[in-house]
Amino acid sequence: MSWNVGQVVTLSVDEDENDTRLDRWLRRKFHGLTQGQIEKSLRRGEIRVDGARARSSTRLRSGQSVRIPPMGSADDETRSAPAPARVRTSDADMMRSLVIYEDEEVIALNKPQGLAVQGGTGTSRHIDALSRALVADTAEKPRLVHRLDRDTTGVLVLARTVGAANRLGALFRSRDLEKIYWAVTVGAPHPQDGEIRGWMIKSSGPGEDREKMRPAEQAEKGSVHAITQYTTVSNAGQRAAWVALKPETGRTHQLRYHMAGLGCAIVGDRKYVCDRATPSGLSEGLHLHARGLRLPRRNGPPAEIIADLPDHMAATFSVLGFDASQAADPFFSLKKIRRR
Repeated sequence: MSWNVGQVVTLSVDEDENDTRLDRWLRRKFHGLTQGQIEKSLRRGEIRVDGARARSSTRLRSGQSVRIPPMGSADDETRSAPAPARVRTSDADMMRSLVIYEDEEVIALNKPQGLAVQGGTGTSRHIDALSRALVADTAEKPRLVHRLDRDTTGVLVLARTVGAANRLGALFRSRDLEKIYWAVTVGAPHPQDGEIRGWMIKSSGPGEDREKMRPAEQAEKGSVHAITQYTTVSNAGQRAAWVALKPETGRTHQLRYHMAGLGCAIVGDRKYVCDRATPSGLSEGLHLHARGLRLPRRNGPPAEIIADLPDHMAATFSVLGFDASQAADPFFSLKKIRRR
């Protein structure tokens, strides 16, 4: 839809758009509309939801009416959305090879190491952009509903529609979604099973890594509470361990931060380290893998999505004598992790 010029438009929120942020809803409706224009109209009270003032973060409900004032100039009336960038054939083939599950709502990938999920400074090749290759040219581009660090591998879920993205996003923000990570740690955790919880915050200040989490007090502005449950599946003496992790919250770097804090950093993690020596002969790279996800579906039983180990972790398992077939049921370790 082009910008509306010279007239007020009132649109209804479709059922599939329920729980969408107002600013995102507007940008999808009006191609080329900027966040600045939206914020300016909201401050003036020109954009209204069911006749009331709203904020950019307002969550819309299906059936609501949104009043949109004239925006842009006469030249904007004929402006259309830019054609989506085409994905190179090699990247399209690579993306399709990553698909491990799909249905009418979602596409799940086994994300490889080193591929960013979203763009950023100096990052133009990432899953968010390349996901266009997973659907027909006329279909909506799949939407991210959660994140994995660049070097974390495993299950990554994309939603096919706005409605699916909203539903799945709410699930990922809750504690109801069952997901399990596998890690190889430097040293073996003590105790073997338990729960790690505490407050954390992004570092700041001169000379510090601003993308690294550090301990925080509850009252500290910007601090977040993180909870991780874990169990040791197997260990190679005290040199290393295969650990199953269940994050109860979804904080930045949570699992990496918690394991290092326990004194057993994840093998290959250069940001969160401990004072133990990494055993020799192990593969390079971060040994953290989103192994399984039990995803509720609208119709039918939950989908159990499983991602095979990446090559570097499979090689390390072999060196340390860990047998991945021991966990034929990828969710077996959830039964061992204490529930609270």
